[in-house]
Amino acid sequence: MKSLRIFMAFAAVLLAAPAVAQDAQQQQQAARGPQPTDNKEIGDWTVRCYPVKSPTPCNMLELRVAKKTGQRILGVLLAYAPSSNSNVIQISVPLGVALQNGLIISSDTYKSPPIKFRRCDQGGCYVESAIGDDILGQLAKATNAKMQIVSVDGKRYDLAFSLKGFTEARSAMVDLAKSHAGKGETAPAPAAQ
Repeated sequence: MKSLRIFMAFAAVLLAAPAVAQDAQQQQQAARGPQPTDNKEIGDWTVRCYPVKSPTPCNMLELRVAKKTGQRILGVLLAYAPSSNSNVIQISVPLGVALQNGLIISSDTYKSPPIKFRRCDQGGCYVESAIGDDILGQLAKATNAKMQIVSVDGKRYDLAFSLKGFTEARSAMVDLAKSHAGKGETAPAPAAQ
């Protein structure tokens, strides 16, 4: 009788395992946030829109990763807010930057003053700021661009990012953001990954 109870308990665990695994998978997916409804590759940029009610329902993203480790070295996310006709940018770099030096966006047509880091977490350090059409226009005319950072040990690094497809991706993002404005659920749009 005791062995029957042990067998029944073991069988119940085996039968519940797929449901538990599926439940865990659903929880992981929910923690990652909503999946994009639009996802277009344009040059080296990805334009994404999300099924959320947000001032910035769409964004464009370029990620640079280390070939050997797969670690993100640079993330550039640009979003457009149709209601205010404004743009925001989030730039992510690895930990270990000298925060007091900020970050400089540089291209063959433009060089920004140092931009302060807003926050850091286990994924890196972030510049999050409004960005004007004048700066975006300068980047649209440029052929190369980079983010200049200084590490905590004083070494300067130039992290190149691509402008291939930048103008087309921005145009697509703005058009999609205008068409998605006011649609979706009431949750914030995801940040850069």
